[in-house]
Amino acid sequence: MSKSDNTSPQTYAAAGVDIEAGNELVRRIAPMAKATARAGSDSQLGGFGGLFDLAACNYSDPVLVAANDGVGTKLRIAIDTQQHDTVGIDLVAMVVNDLIVQGAEPLFFLDYFASSALDVDAASDVISGIADGCKQANCALIGGETAEMPGMYEAGDYDLAGFGVGAVERDAILPRKDVGAGDVVLGLASNGLHSNGFSLVRKLIAEQGLDWQAESPFNAGLTLGQDLLTPTRIYVKPVLAALQQTSGIKALVHVTGGGFQENLPRILPDDCAAHIDLSGWSLPSVFAGLQKMGHIEQAELLRIFNCGLGMFVVVDPAQADEVAGFLTAQGERVSVIGHLTMRGDGEAVTFEGTLAS
Repeated sequence: MSKSDNTSPQTYAAAGVDIEAGNELVRRIAPMAKATARAGSDSQLGGFGGLFDLAACNYSDPVLVAANDGVGTKLRIAIDTQQHDTVGIDLVAMVVNDLIVQGAEPLFFLDYFASSALDVDAASDVISGIADGCKQANCALIGGETAEMPGMYEAGDYDLAGFGVGAVERDAILPRKDVGAGDVVLGLASNGLHSNGFSLVRKLIAEQGLDWQAESPFNAGLTLGQDLLTPTRIYVKPVLAALQQTSGIKALVHVTGGGFQENLPRILPDDCAAHIDLSGWSLPSVFAGLQKMGHIEQAELLRIFNCGLGMFVVVDPAQADEVAGFLTAQGERVSVIGHLTMRGDGEAVTFEGTLAS
């Protein structure tokens, strides 16, 4: 008898894939998806593709904008602490914040969840966070994929990816063509680390021998795991409102991987630089603590982390006060942090002052 012969009938479950667990997950998340319904979507799961009726959104000359992203190694903390209900918000935030900076209203979202063996409870918690994020962004969760991949992941591990599509009127795409020297840069406060820099964060925590369940050294009253898993802020509703009800916003920047030095240049004309006054806002304690813990130089901190500002708003100087006031009324904490200048032979982003908590 050859080694491949087997007298017992083989099943997919014996290979590590539980179809019934997948069916149970769909049953659990169906009402979560339904709760994210918006104009253009019925949020019914189970088809081969998600449907969205763009005509129901009443655009006159729309351009579609697509984005995809993940949560990175922040997932490792969620897995190690068994706190799965916030990383779904992070996933949505990383995508929809990328859509809004081009002026696009997020319309629909799809997720990809992959694991070695499906833990229905953990997956339900993750997707409840995704649904929460979609509601915060008024974005319909219209589908996704759950993959069991034995041999590809360690037991208990999972990975996430998210895909979103938005729409913007053709004449409202950001950045505007009149971005230029003299424009004011506003900063909108972040919720903390958001979803970048966690490979370094985890390295520092491991070197210090800290426990995820111990009280956070950065914010009293939270465990370290809870503190670092604070979900990414979703800026969609206040920023969309500001775009619709004020006229001074010329460009938006989502502060993600690469921090200040890598993200601001994305919206700058070739002849412009951004000058940032680091005394314009207070460095939150989590960043100050990590900087001290890792002896991180200021320039490196600004390149890795958002340092307390998750979104930059570039505005016409004549309307800076109006836009800042409007966003403040929408619940944002707004700081005036710099301006655009003519660029010489120097860096695209320059700094003055020192980060201080």
